[in-house]
Amino acid sequence: MEPVWEYAPAPESRDIAGAKPSYRMFVDGQFVEGAGEPLKSINPATEEVLTEVSTASPSDVDNAVKAARRAYDKTWRKMPGNERAKYIFRIARMIAERARELAVLESLDNGKPIKESRDADIPTASAHFFYHAGWADKLEYAGLGADPKPIGVAGQIIPWNFPLLMAAWKIAPALACGNTVVLKPAETTPLTALVLAEICQQAELPPGVVNILPGAGDVGAELVNHEQVDKIAFTGSTEVGKLIQRSLAGKGKKLTLELGGKAANVVFDDAPLDQAVEGIVNGIFFNQGHVCCAGSRLLVQESVAEELLDKLRKRISTLRLGDPLDKNTDIGAINSAEQLAKIRELTAAGEAEGASRWTSPCPVPERGFFFAPTIFADVQQSMRIAREEIFGPVLSVLTFRTPDEAVSKANNTPYGLSAGVWTEKGSRILWLAGKMRAGVVWANTFNRFDPTAPFGGYQESGFGREGGRTGLEAYLDE
Repeated sequence: MEPVWEYAPAPESRDIAGAKPSYRMFVDGQFVEGAGEPLKSINPATEEVLTEVSTASPSDVDNAVKAARRAYDKTWRKMPGNERAKYIFRIARMIAERARELAVLESLDNGKPIKESRDADIPTASAHFFYHAGWADKLEYAGLGADPKPIGVAGQIIPWNFPLLMAAWKIAPALACGNTVVLKPAETTPLTALVLAEICQQAELPPGVVNILPGAGDVGAELVNHEQVDKIAFTGSTEVGKLIQRSLAGKGKKLTLELGGKAANVVFDDAPLDQAVEGIVNGIFFNQGHVCCAGSRLLVQESVAEELLDKLRKRISTLRLGDPLDKNTDIGAINSAEQLAKIRELTAAGEAEGASRWTSPCPVPERGFFFAPTIFADVQQSMRIAREEIFGPVLSVLTFRTPDEAVSKANNTPYGLSAGVWTEKGSRILWLAGKMRAGVVWANTFNRFDPTAPFGGYQESGFGREGGRTGLEAYLDE
């Protein structure tokens, strides 16, 4: 179907990001050179080098943890909750004030469309700090004990798909509960975390309360195994999560893991199909499918499968793929060459195993790491594309006849992070939500987040919750 009109380019200026030629790690309230091998941050949309970032060595990790311990013992744990709240609120306000700069920098470093970083990532990051600032002097009313105490030093490791938002998810509750933090951002997307460190400095946060150490997996391993770290919070792949859990077994450290997913998005024959199509598109193609809770398995009731797929293909054909800084772009760049190779491997496996592939006819830029939105029909539960997390803009479609079959297929996964259900019957929503083995179940919507709502999974999607009153528990001593 030919479009009625074409959108003119509407690029955001990359100069707004204020990207520096080089960035340094943040330890004990100061930006310092790391002793590790510097890494180059790549713009995934152009494959050009954005900047150079210093990384941490084992001695740098030790210095950061000791700085966090000093800040915890001497300052932060003793500070009244209403005083801690002032700092957290200040950080929230400064993120909001610098939202445009942060959004452009996030899109440059990560590859996501500017409209997503502008409208979702940065506002929600600020909202998490605002929300948790409110809890800092009310912890005794959270229902988590009469006199809740902080844990100590929290080591936090975040992924590359939502760099600033994931930092906010972890740092805000830790600070509200009286803990200090050593955070390691992903090696491919460290820039907004380092700007957050600048914001902490400008907010006059006491030195050592927040420390940020760029680097690869070896830095994360040093942090996980440091004897003065009291709690680890990790968001990332299930494989790495298992390694962390194994290394901490028997050591008495608190641990929360938010890992991979293979969410089922279930559409019944009474669902409003046009509304469901929008939810399906949002569920799998938001952030190029780089979402742990993405609705990557679409389960459609057999009687409406063909009609829904026709509507879905037409809708996906209208999605615009290209420059992440263009305000009209719907799908940006894949974050790295490594991730693009993984997506290509799994889609090739889907074709080899007999699934029917349809790929959007949208033009794909010659430079950069791009992958056109793709749907696989005729998918069987044994196929790799139905079992493994692709973490890209690829949707696997299965059908079902009865509600019991839908539940059986939805739960046929080692993961348990999220799920969605589309139907006009409230009773069916409640019945299915009770049967689904998933930490979050969305009804007639998908990918809805709020700082007041806890998020997390179980099985191979991890354990523990982040956000809401429940999320405070991970940062309080029993």
